[in-house]
Amino acid sequence: MGLAQAWSVALYGVDGLTVEIEADVGVGQPRTHLLGLPDAALHESKERVKAAVRNTQEEWPKQRIVLGLSPAAVPKGGSSYDLAIACATLAAAGSVPPDRLSGTVLLGELALDGRVRRVRGVLPALLAARRAGLRAAVVPVDSLPEAALVDGIEVHGARTLAEVLAWLRGEVPALTPVPELADPPPPEVPDLTDVVGQPEARWALEVAAAGAHHLLLTGPPGTGKTMLAERLAGLLPPLTRQDALAVTAVHSVAGVLSNAAPLVASPPFVTLHHTTSIAALVGGGGGLAKPGAASRAHRGVLFLDEACEWGQKAIESLRTALEDGEIRIARRDGTARYPARFQLVLATNPCPCAPPKEIDCCCTPAARRRYQSRLSGPLLDRVDLRVRMRAMTAMSNADASPPEPTATVRARVLAARTRAATRWSSHGHPWQTNADVPGPALRREFALPRQVTTLLDRALSTGALTGRGADRCLRVAWTLADLAESDHPTPDHVAAALSFRDRP
Repeated sequence: MGLAQAWSVALYGVDGLTVEIEADVGVGQPRTHLLGLPDAALHESKERVKAAVRNTQEEWPKQRIVLGLSPAAVPKGGSSYDLAIACATLAAAGSVPPDRLSGTVLLGELALDGRVRRVRGVLPALLAARRAGLRAAVVPVDSLPEAALVDGIEVHGARTLAEVLAWLRGEVPALTPVPELADPPPPEVPDLTDVVGQPEARWALEVAAAGAHHLLLTGPPGTGKTMLAERLAGLLPPLTRQDALAVTAVHSVAGVLSNAAPLVASPPFVTLHHTTSIAALVGGGGGLAKPGAASRAHRGVLFLDEACEWGQKAIESLRTALEDGEIRIARRDGTARYPARFQLVLATNPCPCAPPKEIDCCCTPAARRRYQSRLSGPLLDRVDLRVRMRAMTAMSNADASPPEPTATVRARVLAARTRAATRWSSHGHPWQTNADVPGPALRREFALPRQVTTLLDRALSTGALTGRGADRCLRVAWTLADLAESDHPTPDHVAAALSFRDRP
């Protein structure tokens, strides 16, 4: 009979909260009480843990067991508490010494035969444990590559509960150590040389990559809209360490992280079918919401093909994320916050019938307007670049200059991004791209002369442009100036940025 403590982590979005698991084994009818607002999966852990302990040839206490998960008022869910519950219970019963449990976080689901199974969210959980001052962690062996990304905490891998108990007793000096991880090769990306023609769209793609702007491609089928969108991620620079960990944490919580490449070091590219639900797009689910595709595309590209075929509620649900770079979903068990600073690329046909040649269109003007109005004004107001693509006129480009490859365009994009980051940091700001700069800062601290913004003023006075649209035009103008290696936008840059606002 005794009392023992172990540590685990509760995840709310990508934020973690350390949970103290107290086990009290005392006099009373043999029964296990689990306290601390557990969900159904956690409530079932009592039977899973009991079977795992017995099948590990250990004796489950035949007394009254009270398990308290603190903070008690915070809802807790999932199966990642199994390993910590088993170790705390056996330590309270005197089967294992409690010394190594102090300062160690335990994560893992237990199979009935005692195997330690992989769980989601190991990376954000260990980051939270490190912030709380915990010194060591025991995780499933399958999660070791992911756990190795966290510095400042001693990580051990366990295959079975028996290994963990032997380690707690000092019978083995160590569990499975963290493997040496080699940097994964950069992912193969399609090249821009594959795209025939479309110089305006190629230029818009370069501007979008240089400033992290959102993009709308409108044109007949077969003109290369999807091909261009798929090549945008290859123009973006590698993720910084901080951004890579943020993206990896989201992928870990979503359960899509690969052991072969545990760190997402390149901008992700996420594409979806137009029948995708709102929950799959922005996140959802019962209890506490899970991340959706918008969060998985954080610091990368979210591509929505056939944008006018999407349900209006689904595509409109992205409006807040486009403005704030974050998705907040309130559910019964709390509010989950997921990062979602992605580049949105929309591709759509100009009308429902979408013939290869516009002259063959059989849609009435009213039908065309209804179709295009599925992309609402408030949504399009947040899209910086809108491009009309033309039908191809020839397959042969023998007489034309060869199209630029991705490597050449990417070099210009990196140079423009470096100019932008240097400019903002020299004024003491943390912004990395022009799309990150708030509108008030552009208008006050980086205000342009009146002769440069004459066209914007005229568009605002006639109602052709909203205040948000004017801010986005200024951001695009700064990007055009960076690509031209100019210190400040010129009237031509502002005019070009304004032309990108025309609805195709």
